[in-house]
Amino acid sequence: MRSREFGRTGRGVSEIGFGAWAIGASWGHVDEADALAALNAALDCGMTFIDTADVYGDGRSERLIARVLKERGGDRPFVATKAGRRLPVQTVGGYSRENLNTWIDRSLRNLEVDRLDLVQLHCPPTDLYYHAEVFGALDDLVKAGKIASYGVSVERVEEALKAIEFPGVVSVQIIFNIFRLRPADVFFNQATRRNVAIIARVPLASGLLAGKFKPDTRFEETDHRQFNRHGEAFDVGETFSGVPYDVGLAAVEKIRPLVGSGSMAQSALRWILMFDAVSVVIPGARNAAQARSNAEAAELPPLKPEVMTELKAIYDRDIRPHVHQRW
Repeated sequence: MRSREFGRTGRGVSEIGFGAWAIGASWGHVDEADALAALNAALDCGMTFIDTADVYGDGRSERLIARVLKERGGDRPFVATKAGRRLPVQTVGGYSRENLNTWIDRSLRNLEVDRLDLVQLHCPPTDLYYHAEVFGALDDLVKAGKIASYGVSVERVEEALKAIEFPGVVSVQIIFNIFRLRPADVFFNQATRRNVAIIARVPLASGLLAGKFKPDTRFEETDHRQFNRHGEAFDVGETFSGVPYDVGLAAVEKIRPLVGSGSMAQSALRWILMFDAVSVVIPGARNAAQARSNAEAAELPPLKPEVMTELKAIYDRDIRPHVHQRW
């Protein structure tokens, strides 16, 4: 597993990390034993970056991570969490100093640490990026020693570009995959220029790019791929990357013949690693086998230029009209 620099934090992280949303909630039921096995397998494979959030299973994800790391001992991986989605309604006023302190204190307890490696604002309202006082409060939390650094998790490229104007923002987490190419247009260059780390999330478009779904595939009622198809619970861009399900299935069939060694999922992860601006990609895993398969993507050879060109063409023809200007 190769490492990449995580922006200006001075730390290196594995280029493939562990996305811990699935072991918390909203991806159907995941047994605790499977969740623990997935985490252990990821760490055994050399992953040194874990991404979680305080709302994943109402803290379940954070607590499982703490349990595994305590049992394993040794060098700790870089653990990034998020804050802000505990608000009943998303408003800029909700990101007060008091609330930020409360959320961070809770994550400190859940993760059983004295200082958090990274706290990311969890897809806050767009208007928040025009309120410097919120970032000033985060600066004070760094000075107080509660967090080592902070970043943002965003829905839109415009939010990412605005966020990195604040000097304390060390990282941006954004959806980036074969079905969501827009971040590479302008944002990647700006982030690289400012030495801001990029965390690529939803790398498999909620599993679409794994190539295993069919028109009649059914998901559990507790799985966001069932209950958030049209943005009923949160931004629809988080589910299948905002691509209509049938459109995505059709595009996957055009991608399938282009896959060489490795599975479709592994090839989709390898595609993301072709972009040097990306610091780490964070696929989720519901069990140990999935975690190991994700890690193996790092061993694939670089994709050929003609494959990259054809994947871009598929995006331009079939996917771009549905997502490009929206996010």
